[in-house]
Order: sequence, then structure tokens, then C-alpha cells
Amino acid sequence: MNKKISIASLLVALGIVYGDIGTSPLYVVKSLIGVNNGLITKEIVYGGISLVFWTLTLQTTIKYVLLTLQADNKGEGGIFSLYTLLRKRGKWLIVPAVIGGASLLADGMITPPITVTTAIEGLSLVVDLKEATTVSIVVIILTFLFLLQRFGTDFIGKIFGPMMFIWFIMLAILGVSQIVHYKEIFAAINPYYGIKLFLTSPKSVYLLGAVFLCTTGAEALYSDLGHCGRKNIHYTWIYVKTCLLLNYFGQGAYLMTREGQVINENPFFLIMPQWFVLPGIIIATIAAIIASQALISGSFTLVSEAIKLNIFPKLQVRFPNEDKGKLYVPVINWILYVGCIILVMHFRESSNMEAAYGLAITITMLMTTILLSQYIKFNKNKPILSKVILIIFGTIEISFFYANLFKFAHGGYVTIMISSMLVFLMYIWIKGTQIKQRYTQWVKVSNYKEQFRALKEDTTVPLFCTNLVYLSEAKIDGDIESKIIYSIFNKQPKKAKYYWFVNIKVTDEPYTKEYSVETIVPNEAYVINFRLGFRVDQKVNEFLSQIIQDLIQNKEIEITPKKYWMNYENRVTVGDFKFVMLEETLPNNTNLSKWDNFIISVKLLIKHFTISQAKWYGIDTSVISVEKVPVIVGSYSNEKLKRIN
Repeated sequence: MNKKISIASLLVALGIVYGDIGTSPLYVVKSLIGVNNGLITKEIVYGGISLVFWTLTLQTTIKYVLLTLQADNKGEGGIFSLYTLLRKRGKWLIVPAVIGGASLLADGMITPPITVTTAIEGLSLVVDLKEATTVSIVVIILTFLFLLQRFGTDFIGKIFGPMMFIWFIMLAILGVSQIVHYKEIFAAINPYYGIKLFLTSPKSVYLLGAVFLCTTGAEALYSDLGHCGRKNIHYTWIYVKTCLLLNYFGQGAYLMTREGQVINENPFFLIMPQWFVLPGIIIATIAAIIASQALISGSFTLVSEAIKLNIFPKLQVRFPNEDKGKLYVPVINWILYVGCIILVMHFRESSNMEAAYGLAITITMLMTTILLSQYIKFNKNKPILSKVILIIFGTIEISFFYANLFKFAHGGYVTIMISSMLVFLMYIWIKGTQIKQRYTQWVKVSNYKEQFRALKEDTTVPLFCTNLVYLSEAKIDGDIESKIIYSIFNKQPKKAKYYWFVNIKVTDEPYTKEYSVETIVPNEAYVINFRLGFRVDQKVNEFLSQIIQDLIQNKEIEITPKKYWMNYENRVTVGDFKFVMLEETLPNNTNLSKWDNFIISVKLLIKHFTISQAKWYGIDTSVISVEKVPVIVGSYSNEKLKRIN
């Protein structure tokens, strides 16, 4: 799926995709010369710029723009979209998907602080700015940004594209203004300088860590594929890369005219004319906010996909605007906000944050490479190309990861700690689901036709409701959990006119909206199998209503309306509904191992802090009956009591 090319679509791509990678000139060159303690030498400038040029070319252009964007799932991109294309190829593929997704979320927490702080620090060239003042300004900006999320970002989004266009024009002009004074800087394109610096510098690993910052936003190119379309990203990347390189070479030219000096200020702001510093800082701050917004929005989408793939706890997802592609996940929003503020207060300066930045995203890129190689191997049937991609980009990313590991003690531990907590959370959720599935007893609904008829004919049992609905997690059509059958026939027998057993299967495609109906007892009991894409909002209430109307129109259900029933929006009224939610508990006397028992206990604890099934599926809480059931059935201790006289 390729979206139509227009000036508007190109501007949208500029505003959505390039916030993170587009603001990298703010701190990359500053970080490079910082490795050399600010001393400007030809080796550090030529070698550093050469490494930046080839990193952007190999890692961003070739790997992401040319190769990874081809691995789209019906036009959608991102690490979880890639995983859905592959999950049937091997269970182990969940590992790189979970690690990559967790690392990408951790990156979303460090990007806003470093970009906004770097931009605000430029004010020190205009006024005497104390550290405490910088921190306060950054906290205010981030607070305002996160508060806006709940209202949607349509009104900000309209200016994203034009502002990023201005930003990139500014990068190019500033770069050219310095290149004209030192055209020899273009010699840095020669990879010789980068290779020589890497092989001879005693701080080569630190240099690689600084260079990697230039490509940290490359993953966003893939994640935002669905919003912009492949061709829009292809065309805009030519413009963006040109502007980025002109600025990098411009900063290099400026530094070469001051060879031998020690520069501790940020070269990005030093190449600005004095009269333009303040406007430049304002534009840089806006670009930093846009970069932050892109990461925040991307985090919401990532979490929403993970929830629907059942690898992340269910959280409330809102749609502040009419555009369903723009999500708002309150819990994630405030976790990111608190994390960002803590990072700003802890590190205080952007130079300190550089250590925490980059380590997590190298892990995401490496996981994407693993999944991409499998996609090329199985989906494209090119095993040799698959190995080439894995070896070349795996080597590059392992090198960057090794280089970034040296940042661990200086701040890198922060993102690794955040990533590890997220991986543990997803592991608990996935493993807990597997344990539950292992011990769940399944039965065929069709085996209980006689019981349904007997219950219907039993005059001693009062009518529980007209429509009784249960949610099932069956993997095989026609199957149902035995605890649901027990709930109907044994645990306060529930007589209803119609029984609906709803099963939701998340498909590997993003926007599937299909269903099938299996009739168990004509005009009485039905199994509804939903097939919904991993980006579709699971509105069971609304969908079920539509299905029942379809069944009535097809005369598969015979409804005798009551005289007092009122039709709504030309729909046939089908009576009252009752949803029975089976709330899981863990009995004390199970035969689970200690580790499995721990996992289930933690998962149930996590559930207390997540959104209820009713809210997730959009069900009116007034039509819900909650029943407690053991999460593990059939694994109890077999100890027997002896009867005595």
C-alpha cells in the first residue's frame, strides 16, 4: 500500500517521521568532539564526519529506507507489524519482538529530555543561563507537551510538517554558510578517514557511541510507514538526508577553521550568526518538541499493538480525535512523563544524557535486523540475501552496541533498566497466558445441545436474561472453556433465550474485520468468531449488535418483538443483554511449580492495575455479572481424607 504523493503528503511525512533523526545535528558533533575533550584536530573532524556520512548511508538509507520499508504488513510498519508477518514461522521470534519493542519504548523516554534540553542549552550563548533555570524550562515544556496528549494533537499536527520543512532548510543554510569557507571538508566522504580514526583512536568505542546518535531515529522511518506510505518516505528522505549532511559538513568546516583550539560549546549553535541565535534556538526547541511528540505517539501505537497481540497488559486506549490512527494511552503517557522528568532532574545536562541515549535503540535495531533477515528468508524466499543482511547489519549493530555498552555506568543503565522491566512485564504476561492455556480444559459447545434444551424447558429456573454473552479464548473453532459451561449449568443455572459465545482472534494483518457464526442450537445458542486485525479497536458490544442484526435479516434468528420494545436507529430490538465475566483467581492448593505459581500470581496482581475486560471491549458495566473462577482448573492436590467412626 503506497499513499498518493502530494505536497501535503510529503509535508505530513516530514512532520511525523523525521523528528528524532532530524534533530540529531543538535548533539552528534558536540558529542564527537567531547570524546576528544573539545580539542579540534583534523583526525577527529574528518574521521567523525566520515563515520556519520557512512552510518547514515548504510544504516538509515540502505537498511531502513531501501530494505526494511519493503517488509510492510498491508502498508503498516514497525517491529510488531514485522513480527505478525513471521510469528507462524517459529515461536522463538517472539523473543526479538519483545526485546525490540521494550527497547523502543525505553528510547521514547530518553528522546524528549535530550532533544529539548540540548535546544534550551543554546540560550547560554545569548544570556547567562544557570543549570537550574535550564532544567526548569525543560520541565515546563515537557509538562505542557504531555498535558496536551489527552486532548489530541490535531491542532499541533497541522504545523508539524511546515515547521520541520523550515527546520531542515535552516540546517542546510547554516551548513552551506560554513562550507563556503572550507570546501575541503567534503573530502571526509572518503571512508578512509572514518576507518583510520576508528582503528587508530584510543577512544574508538566512545567515538562509535557518539556517531550512532546520528541514526537513532531510523526505526521511526519504519514504525511510521502506515501513517505516511513508502513513497512519501523515499522522496522526503532524499531531501532530509541532504539537509542533514550539509549541516554535519558545515559544522565540520566550522571546526576545521579553528583547528587546534579547544571548543566546549555546541558547534550547532556556534555556526549561527549572532543575530540568528535566538530565532535558531526557538526553531530548534519547536523541532525538539516535534521529535518528542513523534516518539510519544509512536509509544502509544506500539503499546496498543502489543495489547491486541496479547503480549502486554490491557490498558485504556482513547481516541481523542476522529482519526482512529491517533491514540492516547493515559497510563503510558504519565509513565513516560514521570520518566522524562526524573531523567531531566537526574542528568540535568544534555551531555550527561548522551550516555543513556543510544544504548536501547541499538538493541531495537539489532532485533529488527534479526526479524528482517527471517522475513527475507521465509516471506521473500531469498535465504542467501537473508544471511548477507544478518551478517552485514548484525556486525554494524553489534559494533554500535559494544560501543554503547561503555556508556552503561555513565547513564546507559537507565535505559537498560527500563527495557528490562518492560521485557519482564511482557514475559510475565506471555508466560502466564501459556500456563493458563496449558491447564485450561476445553470442550465442544456442540456436545451440550441437550443440556441447553433441558435448561430452556425447566420451568423451575427463572429467566436470567434474554441474551447471555460469554467471552472465550478458544484457539479452535467450536471449542469453549469448561468453566463457561459450568457457569451456565451448575453455578446458578442461567436460562436465557439466546446464548452467545464470543471468540476474538487477532489476525496477522492490521485492519481485518471479519466474523463467522456457528449455530449450536438453532435460534438459541451461537458461537461468534471474530477475526480482527492487530490495529482494530475491539468493540465487542458494537460488533455483536451488528452481527445479530445481520442474523435477523438473514432469518437465522426468529425474534418476536414485545409491544413495549422501542426500535433504535431502524434496528430490530432483541431484548436485554447480560455479559458474564469470569474473573480469575489462584487457588492455594494447585500443583503448579513455584516458578509457574509466581508467574500466575504476578500476572493476576498486574491485572488489578489494568483496565477491566468490560471497559476494554466497550461493554456497558450495568449489564455485567462477574463470577470468580480458578485460573488453573484440574491441577489440584489429590490428597484424600479418611473417614473414621
